[in-house]
Amino acid sequence: MADSGTGSARPAVAITGMGVVSAYGCDPGVFYRGLLDDRLVIEAVPLPGDPAGRSVWWSMVRDFDPGAWMDEKVCSGTDVLAQWSIAAATQALRQSGLQPDPLRTAVVQGTSMSGVQSLMRAQHEIDLRGPAAFPRKTMMKALSNMGAAQITMLHGLHGPSLTVSTACASSIDAIGIASGLIAGGRADAAIVGGTEAGHSLVSGGADGGFVPAMVYAPAMFGMQSPSADPRRACMPFDAERSGIVTSEGSAAFVLERADLAAQRGARIFGYVRGYGSLADAFHPSAPEPSGRWEAQAMRLALEDAQLAPAEVDALYAHATGTPVGDTPEIRAINSVYGGRRRPLAVTSIKGHFGHAAAASGGLSLVAALLAMGEGRVVHTANTSRLDAEIGFDVVLGQPREMPVAVVGINAFGFGGQNSALLVSRAPPGPRSATRQG
Repeated sequence: MADSGTGSARPAVAITGMGVVSAYGCDPGVFYRGLLDDRLVIEAVPLPGDPAGRSVWWSMVRDFDPGAWMDEKVCSGTDVLAQWSIAAATQALRQSGLQPDPLRTAVVQGTSMSGVQSLMRAQHEIDLRGPAAFPRKTMMKALSNMGAAQITMLHGLHGPSLTVSTACASSIDAIGIASGLIAGGRADAAIVGGTEAGHSLVSGGADGGFVPAMVYAPAMFGMQSPSADPRRACMPFDAERSGIVTSEGSAAFVLERADLAAQRGARIFGYVRGYGSLADAFHPSAPEPSGRWEAQAMRLALEDAQLAPAEVDALYAHATGTPVGDTPEIRAINSVYGGRRRPLAVTSIKGHFGHAAAASGGLSLVAALLAMGEGRVVHTANTSRLDAEIGFDVVLGQPREMPVAVVGINAFGFGGQNSALLVSRAPPGPRSATRQG
């Protein structure tokens, strides 16, 4: 992160732990290996009660055992959103080896839909059996902040506890905000991430006919690909792209002051270098077509990192595979990173397993960090014929072996939320007085 502008040094922010709940499994390495191996986790799920007999493309978390991560009391009092947040955060803490200081550790978690499944389940019970059937724990389960709150309670943490809800940008915004708390001296460490849960047929469909309403959203909202082939259901940046695959999951990270992490001998996966966020102020669901504000978010991240565009080796794009959504990002990347002697390597991992909304940016960061450590970029799945407007180097077909020192992650959300993050393999060098764009 950039210094305060007064010449005083601000601490670098290191990433020392990661955790994942995903359609591939509940482990960062399993998730990453699923991407590299092109393991198919996208499936067609029939829409219950639909007279047209339609299906939705879905990539679901399966075989999640909450008892492996929390006791029965916590489990019975939490929505699946909080359960996945706890599981991912626990993994990240274990991997980091951090013994968090209760007063100097922040928790910042992102979500877009909060505990929506608990609310819908409660309404289902009331409709079937009357008001007396209202589950008494529903109110606490449904609150958006319960993922962060449960993490603080499980680990006895008294630092800032914040919940971010910026749609599909939520996890990247959580990381950016937490990094600012550390760089600004408000915390020495943070448990951060984002979770999207509560839409799964598997977790809700077998319970007395209850099906979460959000299962129907992709088809009814016109976002669903009409393809009958799961390998063509989501094709980011493809000239024939036709829609998204809905997914779910959680990603969590431990961030620390880099000097303190180094002192305790922690393994450091990367460093948070820059963060930018702003709004389209254009439309509730459609991005501003020129990509102007998406480009500006990337420029703000570069400015914060004091890096030039030519110093970025790879970018994990937001690209969800919709005709309307990918085009502005293509234009934004062309604007910011065009004209380089070596075209920017760009990928999107959503073709592999779909769009996990609030968790999507965090899952992209997990992939980016693990791939950076091995000197590669994860490929874009399913895409073959690139959009004619693309002026950068899309990584297709298989992972690409290449040196990666600095990588970017984009996360854009409904409501015009535009966020960009930059991370590096090595710590930042001495700051110059002049920022580069």
